[in-house]
Amino acid sequence: MTTRQRSTSSTSTGPPAWGEVVLGVDTHGEDHVAAVVCPLGQILGTKSFPATAVGYRRLLAWARKSGVVRRAGVEGTGTFGAGLSRCLLAQQVVVFEVNRPDRSARRLLGKSDPLDAQAAARAVLSGRARARAKTGDGPVQSARMFKLAKDSAVKARTQAINQLKAVLVVADPALRERLSSLGNRELFRTCAGLSPREGGAGGGDEDTVAEATLMTLNLLAQRIEQLTGQIDELNQRLTGLVERHAPQLLAPVGIGPDSAVTLLITMGDNPERLSSEASFAALCGVSPIEYSSDGRSSRRLNHGGDRQANAALHRIVFTRLRHDPRTQAYYECRTQEGKTRREIIRCLKRYAAREVFNLVRTVSTDPRYRGVRDT
Repeated sequence: MTTRQRSTSSTSTGPPAWGEVVLGVDTHGEDHVAAVVCPLGQILGTKSFPATAVGYRRLLAWARKSGVVRRAGVEGTGTFGAGLSRCLLAQQVVVFEVNRPDRSARRLLGKSDPLDAQAAARAVLSGRARARAKTGDGPVQSARMFKLAKDSAVKARTQAINQLKAVLVVADPALRERLSSLGNRELFRTCAGLSPREGGAGGGDEDTVAEATLMTLNLLAQRIEQLTGQIDELNQRLTGLVERHAPQLLAPVGIGPDSAVTLLITMGDNPERLSSEASFAALCGVSPIEYSSDGRSSRRLNHGGDRQANAALHRIVFTRLRHDPRTQAYYECRTQEGKTRREIIRCLKRYAAREVFNLVRTVSTDPRYRGVRDT
């Protein structure tokens, strides 16, 4: 309770600075704690605001009393800070994603919401926070929502299919023999048409188990068909978004709608926030990491970055290894140079990331579709 009271108070440790100031925000589900810092690092004030549309406007108005706000460091721009980030971006404030302070700093300085807000502002001021926030206001954000629903439906359908087949394993032998020879599509259709009345009408325990088995198969099959319909609809919507807003991504060999959507989501609606194709490669976890010592020069695998984007690039490379003559020729050439298969695949993923970045980087004149379609 004491911590909550301390985080909601307003403090000021210096006079107003009418030049440029930097805003830092520690975001939470119900309220955000803001701090304003001058270019020299002096704290000009801290205050808590509710995480609402009105609270966002009040927060920015309060910060502007100390000076001109052109930059802001916000924790969790993709979660609790998403709404605030969109509000700040709409007011021409450049928003930077700020990671949590490292543990060594927290051990030295302590942990509180005002301290986290001040650390966010100083991270921007020092240049440590350089990743600009996604705008989240265009077709890529729509694709992100659709993909979230699709991934959930795919996971639920896989679980339902596994459960249905597990029920068949312990079902009555006559029923199991009747259904075991069917393919998946016909199996689901047949199970969706089963009726518990087929289990028998004797009223004994065996009949009760048979009825329960039939009802379970029927419900699981109906669930599978319903989820399949949702997945098909979401796939159509995702494909339509890519075809309308980034058709250039579908032209190269190996890039399908699913991989294109994944990479677009990683870049965001404002790919201009990425300074170079190298920064996009690092974001996807395909940039090599120097690992040299004592005269030995080598690079190791990058285990960081967006793993879904990394997986999309992996699928693109393997598709090209099967169907693209240029990629096959490159593979043979690097093999003769003594490179291992893993090393060659890492190089190909890096090249694929560069190609995708250059295709998507073009910025649209429509502010709602920045960077996702040609001008």
